[in-house]
Amino acid sequence: MTANKKIFSLAEFDAEYAGGRSYVLGIDEAGRGALAGPVCAAAALVGVPLYKNRKFLELLAELNDSKQISEHMRESIFSRLEDLKAAGAIDFEAAFASEGEIERLNILGATQLAMSRAASFLNQRHSLGLRPAGGVAPLFGEPSADSSKAVVLIDGKPMKKFPYAHLAVVKGDASSLAVAAASVVAKVSRDRLMSKLAADYPRYGFEIHKGYGTPAHLQALMLYGASKIHRAGFLKKIRAKPLASPEQTELW
Repeated sequence: MTANKKIFSLAEFDAEYAGGRSYVLGIDEAGRGALAGPVCAAAALVGVPLYKNRKFLELLAELNDSKQISEHMRESIFSRLEDLKAAGAIDFEAAFASEGEIERLNILGATQLAMSRAASFLNQRHSLGLRPAGGVAPLFGEPSADSSKAVVLIDGKPMKKFPYAHLAVVKGDASSLAVAAASVVAKVSRDRLMSKLAADYPRYGFEIHKGYGTPAHLQALMLYGASKIHRAGFLKKIRAKPLASPEQTELW
């Protein structure tokens, strides 16, 4: 499927599941499988009329699951999304759950926390009146009748601890325009943060691998041990070298 045809397919999916509401709120995450750094979630709010706006759709013609497009293209799409947000056409928000929260809640719980934060920002900003979760609607089920202004689509499986009623969409970042937009926002936001953290922890190459378990990252862990932003629970699986001293942590 060409990029141009893909964007129309993403729009049609969202329009179908809007269920008569004014908006679609797409949610996705980035960094769930990384060995270091926080997990990031993003929520993207798209008004239903935009799904029939050809100019809007052509502006985002290359939009897709963030994992399927290059870093350069992600940055380009993110810039376009920022312009649309500044113009009031769409809105989005990124939120994080820290390494400490990942350790305390586990990665699934921390991911749901970050998603909740991102969604809550937009829910309050736009008075969406999102319905509290009292059960999760299946992908092809009809959303329960309520007064909320948006249907919530989350990439992946149902999130039991997510506070709002939602539809779980397997491979949603490749099916839904709003979820794909959230995917790009989450990925770019987290990548930029990891690149900044690379200046504080220069031995690990975070600006390159963004905290994922590449061979170069694993080698750095074996040489230097873990830093403050590494996920202790994740490192148990790869036998990372322990910290030599508290002073060592302060240098990284």
